[in-house]
Amino acid sequence: MTCSVKKTLRRSDIRRRPAISFPALPGRAFWLGLTLAGSLLSASVVTSAPSPIQNDFSDHAVLATLPDMSPDLSSTPDNVEALADEVQQLIGQARSTGDPRFLGYAERLLQDWPEAGFTDRLRVLRATLAQSLHRFDAARQDLERVLQTTQQRQQRIQSRLTLANLELVQGNYGKARQHCQELAGIYPGLIAASCLAQTDARTGQADAAYAHLQAQQASASNADLTGQLWAEGTLGDLAAQLDLDSAAVHWGIVLQQSPDDLYTRTQLADWHLQAGNLQATLALTEGYKQVDALAVIRAIALREAGAPAAEALADSLRERFAEAQWRGTLLHQRDFARFQLDIENRPTLALKHALANWETQREPMDTRLALRAAHSAGDQPALERLHQWLAQYDQIDQRYPEAP
Repeated sequence: MTCSVKKTLRRSDIRRRPAISFPALPGRAFWLGLTLAGSLLSASVVTSAPSPIQNDFSDHAVLATLPDMSPDLSSTPDNVEALADEVQQLIGQARSTGDPRFLGYAERLLQDWPEAGFTDRLRVLRATLAQSLHRFDAARQDLERVLQTTQQRQQRIQSRLTLANLELVQGNYGKARQHCQELAGIYPGLIAASCLAQTDARTGQADAAYAHLQAQQASASNADLTGQLWAEGTLGDLAAQLDLDSAAVHWGIVLQQSPDDLYTRTQLADWHLQAGNLQATLALTEGYKQVDALAVIRAIALREAGAPAAEALADSLRERFAEAQWRGTLLHQRDFARFQLDIENRPTLALKHALANWETQREPMDTRLALRAAHSAGDQPALERLHQWLAQYDQIDQRYPEAP
C-alpha cells in the first residue's frame, strides 16, 4: 500500500537528519530468518559537480517532500527487548525498502540507550548496524565481545555469521573460513555450507565449491526456506564467478520468493547488463531509481539501449551525487566510481574512488570495477597491485577483465 501522506522537508530539518546515504549492498548477512544486506562507505570529496548547487534557502523554504514513513521516535522504548525489536525492524525496513533513513532511526535509538543496559542481542544489532555503515572495527568489537561472554546460542550463531560475512566482504578469507567452520559446529546446515562455499570459491576452488554446495542442497530436503534461499543466492554468486548461465536461474529463484532482496536484484541486474541483456536489466531495475546501485545500472542500460530516458536519469544521478557532497552525507564510492567510468567517461576519477572503495570492500563487484577502471585509466601500478592480490588468493572470476 502506498501512503498518500507526505512530509515536508525544510532546510532546518537537514541538521537533524542522519547523515547517511543509501546502502551499497555489497554482501549478505543473516538474521535468523531475516536476510539483511548492505554497507555504507564514506566518500572522498566529489569535485566534479555538473552545476552549482543552490544553497541560499531560508530556514523555512521547502526543499522536497518525502513519504511519511518515519516511525515515531518521540520516546525511547521502555525496555531492552522492545528496543531490540524496534531496531531490528528498522534495519529490516532499510534493507527491504532502500530508504536510508531507517538506519539513521535505528542508530538514534541505540545512541539514546545507556551502554550499561546493553544486552547481547542489542550488541549484535549494533554490530549489524555498524557493518551496514561500514564501521567494521566497531562491528568486530561488539561481535567478539558477545562471543566471549554470551550464553545464548542464537546470539553466538548470529555473531559468527556476521563476522564471517564481514571478513568475506573485506577479503580476509582465512578469518572468514574460521568463522564459517565455527558456525558449522554450532549451526550445521545450508547457511554454514554456503559460508564455506563462498570462502572456498574466492580462494581458488570455485568449481569444487559450486558442485559441493549443489550436492548439499539437493540432499537437504528438510532444510527451511531461509537456508534454501541462502544456498540459492550463494550458488548464483558462484555460478556468476564461473560464467555459468545457471547464475540467473539461482538468483531468479531467490527473487521469486523475496522480491525485496536488493542485493540479489543488483547482482542479477548487473549479470544481465554484462551479458548485453538490456531488456532484462531494465525490467529488474524498473521502480528502483532511489537505490543508487540499481539506478546506476539502469542508467548504463538505458544509454546502451539508446533510450530517450537515459539522459534524464543520468542528470538525476549527477544531482544526487552532487547534493550528497554538499550535504556532507556519506556517498557510496563504488556506485559513484561506476557512474564516472560508464556514464561520464572519467576513468581517472573513477579509479580514484574505485580504489578507495576497494581498500575496505573487496567483493567481486568491487574488484571488477577497480580492474576495469585501472584498465581504462591505463594505470599499470594499480593493475599490478590488484593482480598481485588476486594471485595471493588464487582468485579467478570470469567477470574480471583478462580472466583466463
